[in-house]
Amino acid sequence: MQHRIVVLGAGYTGAVTAGRLARRLHREDVTITLVNPEPDFVERIRLHQLAAGQDLRPRPLGEMFADTGVRLKLAKVTAVDVDRRTVTVTAAGGSEQEELEYDTLVYALGSGWNDGGVPGVAEHAHEVSSRPGALRLRDRLAALDAARPVVLVGGGLTSLEAATEIAEARPDLDVALAVRGALGDWLSEKGRAHLRKVVDRLGITVHEHVTVTAVEADAVTAADGRTVPAEVTVWTTGFAVHPIAQATTLELTDSGRIVVDATMRSVSHEDVYAVGDAAMAIGPGDKPLRMSCASGVPMAWQAADAIAARLTGTDVPDVSIRYYQQCISLGRKEGLIQFVTADDRAVERTLAGRGAALYKELICKAAAWGVANPTTGMPSRRRRVVRPGVRYPAPARPAA
Repeated sequence: MQHRIVVLGAGYTGAVTAGRLARRLHREDVTITLVNPEPDFVERIRLHQLAAGQDLRPRPLGEMFADTGVRLKLAKVTAVDVDRRTVTVTAAGGSEQEELEYDTLVYALGSGWNDGGVPGVAEHAHEVSSRPGALRLRDRLAALDAARPVVLVGGGLTSLEAATEIAEARPDLDVALAVRGALGDWLSEKGRAHLRKVVDRLGITVHEHVTVTAVEADAVTAADGRTVPAEVTVWTTGFAVHPIAQATTLELTDSGRIVVDATMRSVSHEDVYAVGDAAMAIGPGDKPLRMSCASGVPMAWQAADAIAARLTGTDVPDVSIRYYQQCISLGRKEGLIQFVTADDRAVERTLAGRGAALYKELICKAAAWGVANPTTGMPSRRRRVVRPGVRYPAPARPAA
């Protein structure tokens, strides 16, 4: 009987987990099913580029996982029953439901747009956390006449990257940022200075210490009563996790993230692992790992290696996840690499300018390459799953 592994979601974390498991486990002993509603891998960390009018390279999942042993199932997850060990899915483009049984589940459904419950956001604002959202924003920006105001609400990485990308691609637009604190207030002094320089050069207006309390079709309103004109509003204040887990008996945080241990295994269900934005894992300094690709990919490595070790009777790796840098693209020609401590606090060291832009581009390409080549890379022996009473023959020795 093969051990059934089902991976939900083929973003960076789900795809990396499935590929790494295929590289570690013997094909005769396991089935690895990767469930995703779309046939293509989406480079989420490039969606601001898509919104600004650039075309992204298609990456069909079927080609990525051909001949790897990973079975791709194009379907939408509609329910998870962690007590019965089943997942209910609806085939892409259809209405019939199917139930998948699993022995080990990897939950990697990630996160999406979070409107924060602010009035008017859902009706009037755009988002860049999904491919459909980025494409809608792309079409809306393309239809704008010169000098029309575009306001991005939020001061995090997504907002900064989207604002600078749009301002560089459309210098004729009046692009503005509305941030709750000071611009780049989590960066080092050098990092903040470079960010300010780039923003000023691109002509981006910055409204600091602004809490947006409402969004209308042509403006945003702040808590202090200020109104900022906005022909287009882009809402980038944070992410909300996929809601499927909230209907399960998994132990969750108040925000719906699955609580996991250091190996990414659920603290309430030992046959469930969670990776990426869907998981609440503790990192250095007893701080939760932030929602990001920088956290998600190491979490995927950790989960895959732990699952493989437990199934094959080998030692579970004890590797702590830590941070090294925050990589920020500021258009196609500028960037900022903010080096950080293990627990993600900025240090004074930075890399800025064209070199930083190239560095960030290399990071993006490496992340996509890791997904597109799931069973290549460092040599790895596919081990047999341990079953009571079963002894596998020793591997044949090469001829002398």
